Parts: sequence; structure tokens; C-alpha cells
Amino acid sequence: MATALGEAPDQVLVRQPESSYLKDTDLDIDGHAPPHISMPTSRLTRRHLIAGTLAPVAACCALGTAGCQSSTRLRDLRFATLSEAQHELDRLARLADRPQTAAWTWPATLTHCAQSIRFALSGYPQAKSELFQRTVGRAAYQVFAWRGQMSHDLSEPTPGAPALPIQADPQTALAELHEAIEAFHRHTGELQPHFAYGRLSKAEYELAHAMHLANHLAAFDITPQA
Repeated sequence: MATALGEAPDQVLVRQPESSYLKDTDLDIDGHAPPHISMPTSRLTRRHLIAGTLAPVAACCALGTAGCQSSTRLRDLRFATLSEAQHELDRLARLADRPQTAAWTWPATLTHCAQSIRFALSGYPQAKSELFQRTVGRAAYQVFAWRGQMSHDLSEPTPGAPALPIQADPQTALAELHEAIEAFHRHTGELQPHFAYGRLSKAEYELAHAMHLANHLAAFDITPQA
């Protein structure tokens, strides 16, 4: 169930184990939970969402991993569209110096973001199970969309993606990212499922990509600590 940016759903159905969140490793080869794992359905209200009931889910299903969110010092950067992200991309590209807390170089970060956008058109190399996407992944996307900001491990590559070129030409990497964004805008066919979030509409995908870019770009042009 998609929700508008800035609005929490009144009710969200979330399936979760009784004692811990379901991991991909708990599933059999067909993506089914074994008999010893209970999957009760609980109905969460807006108040529960705000209280942070789904926050652990978001932390466990960030874009790159079923791991944890970044502890890197970041700017508070939020984009609702890819066009907004492109303005910040170009501003950062013009800077002579971009103090960063990012683990990756500027070109590697741009390449990673371009990969993610292109995979939405061509298909992700590896994906979580369909069950994971429909439950934990979908819930994480809804939390990120509601708060307008993603948190994920900024040093985790997209599963199965080609290795990032650490010393690539910055201008080439920037041009390829802009071209990936334009290819996404031009695309009129079916989009491939996100490896963690599953099936997304084009509007949902644009928001996911915009939040992904914001999270990565927030690690550049960092004001030095006093």
C-alpha cells in the first residue's frame, strides 16, 4: 500500500515472527517459511508507526543489505524527486573541495547510484526472496517514504553489482548518472522489482532513488567539526 510523502498510513498489515524479524536465511528454496516459524499478522495504527514500531524493520532492510543503518556523520538532505537530486549533484560537482565522511570516492558513489537506477530498468543481479520483499522490504519502504529520508549502510554495494571503479573519472561518472536518471524518466515499460522492496510503481521508484541519492550525497560537503 503506497502512501503520500509525509503521511503515515492509518493501518498497515505487517507480518513478523513472534520473537524476531524473519531473515532470508529462515526461508526454504521456494521462499516459504518453515513450519517452526510462526507468522502472525498484527495491525499497526498510525500511533504505533510514530512510536517507532516499524523502525527496526527499516534498519534491517535498508537498500544495500538486511543489515544496519549508517552511523556516518551526514548532512540532513532530503529529495522527493530525481530532479531535486540532480540540482544537488551539479552543485557538488562544481565544488573544488568536497569534504566527505563517505567511505567511497566521489566517482564510486556516483557509479553506485547510477547502477541502482539502471537495475530498476534491466533487473537487479541478486534479490531478496519474494516473501522478504512483500513483508520486511515493503514495510521498510513505507517507513522511509513516510519520513522522507532513507538510512542505509553507505559502504554496502548493490548485491551482485559490478565492482565500483574507485579512481574513475568524476566527469564521466557524473554524466553516466545523469544519463541513468534520464533513461529512467524516458522509460515507459514495466519496471523490474527492487531487490529488497519488491514491486514499486514508477512514482514509488523515483522516490526510492531520490532518497537513495540523498543518503549518499549527504556524506559530501561536510562541515568540519570544531
